[in-house]
Parts: sequence; C-alpha cells; structure tokens
Amino acid sequence: MAFWHGEKGLKATGGKIRSQKKKKKYELGNLPTHTKLGKGKSVKIETKGGGEKLRALTVEFANVLDRNTKLIKKVKILDVSHNPANPQLVRSKIITKGTIIKTELGEARVVSRPAQHGVVNAILTGSK
Repeated sequence: MAFWHGEKGLKATGGKIRSQKKKKKYELGNLPTHTKLGKGKSVKIETKGGGEKLRALTVEFANVLDRNTKLIKKVKILDVSHNPANPQLVRSKIITKGTIIKTELGEARVVSRPAQHGVVNAILTGSK
C-alpha cells in the first residue's frame, strides 16, 4: 500500500473536510527504505521528472570524517550503537541520519540519509 500526501480530511477544530478532488498520482509517496547493516547493496529509483535516486538497502562501509586530521576515510561499520530517533531501529540494525555507529576508527554520527543518497557519510564523535 502506498502513502498518500494529499489533504488529510480534518479541520483544526476537528470537523471533516469534504474532498474537492480525487487522489492524484503525483500525490503518492513511497514506502520507507530501511537501510540495514550488511553486505553493500543499493537500488536505483526513478524520480519525478526523469531523474534517478540511489537507495542503499544494506551498507558495509562508511565515509568517516576525522575533524582533527581533516581526513575522510572509508571504514567498515562494525555495529549500530544508538539512534536518538527510535530505539527499535538499533535492535534491527537500521541506519538513518543521526544514528551513532561503531566503526574501525571509533564511534561516528551519520550525517547523510542512506535511503535517499545511497551512501553513509559520518563524523567521528568525541573529536572537535
């Protein structure tokens, strides 16, 4: 079942809004892509206007920035340690923006959106 991003149907007072139009194709949304920890796999998605997006289904590596040395390294993700958005995502090893991951260099915070960008970019925590 797809998501519909049209009018919701209720007023601020709680009264019903009678729809003035039918649901349209361009108002449809997609199901969320939960990027998991595992062997790297991604898929191309066509967007409106003929563009393409790369969605990461599973990831194994992350591009980590060390602010002290100003270097970016591609390192292996060892584990998902904390997610401020939802603790359930940690148990199922789902990586979203803001997730704290354990890498070979230490703990890092994810700053990209893997389900939208197709890659995990992170910044080491503890370094300033």
